[in-house]
Amino acid sequence: MPEWLIERGIGETRYALVEGGEIVEARIEFAGAVRAGSVIGARVVDAAPRNAVARDANGQEYLLPLGASGVTQGAALNIAITREAIPGSEPWKRPLARVSDESPHDPPPIAGRELAFPSPTNELARVGWNELVEEARTGLVRFAGGELRVSVTPAMTLIDVDGYLEAEELAVRGAAEAGRAIRRLDIGGAIGIDLPTSDKASRQAAADAIDAHLPHPFERTAVNGFGFVQIVRPRSRGSLVELAQDRGAFEARVLLRQTAVGPPGPRRLIVHPALAAVLEAQADWLDALSRQVGGAISLRADAAVPISGAYAEDA
Repeated sequence: MPEWLIERGIGETRYALVEGGEIVEARIEFAGAVRAGSVIGARVVDAAPRNAVARDANGQEYLLPLGASGVTQGAALNIAITREAIPGSEPWKRPLARVSDESPHDPPPIAGRELAFPSPTNELARVGWNELVEEARTGLVRFAGGELRVSVTPAMTLIDVDGYLEAEELAVRGAAEAGRAIRRLDIGGAIGIDLPTSDKASRQAAADAIDAHLPHPFERTAVNGFGFVQIVRPRSRGSLVELAQDRGAFEARVLLRQTAVGPPGPRRLIVHPALAAVLEAQADWLDALSRQVGGAISLRADAAVPISGAYAEDA
């Protein structure tokens, strides 16, 4: 029976839907973020009939693609968040919303089992969380006989299937693995999958494999003669791959989790200077980590350490 595991860490909450002992779906929510499905109060700063703009009490601006009909500039209104802010190559893009007549409220929480954190059992790691983080970080998803390379572009997320199997078998297996990876990495919006060129029967089998492993709702094209298929899924937040594009913040949270589940006592974090800058700007994160490990936390910046290679040592 699938079960959501919920782990509330420093700066983020991690969700993993586990079935058969492995993660089949996951998401990360940042502390303090306004989630899709929320209704909040805001004030109109641009009352254009299309692509109006509203601003909340914290100064965050939201794009209203359907406009704000009948509302004048400066007026207060409630808006429903339809897409959260997405980090990555286009940080200027605003989160999306629409005018709502509902009272402000949060979206319903995910029902699942809350994990103690930190915990010596490290249950998320046992079901593959660390491997999932590596897939998000590198965009590389390996499977028996091949691999997927996931690339984020401004237009869509592209998944290239490659491997050493015969083209027909690789197309079908790669399509199935792509369907699983899309769900596991929480990829939404426009998605393109480039499969090996194969015969018509294999192309149909590849399309069937996507349908079998990717839950609805989604729409897709047929697999064309060049092996390309396009999928469109609802997109209310950034995928794990997109979250990993914000390298400093992403790697900082990964390091905090690794340190929290490690040995207790004073720790020194050895990090790339870009990571040190993130952590120094988030003193509350380090204070929380200090309480979790039961000792003081210090930083040492080292330009020779890769941004994804930070580690903790005894202080």
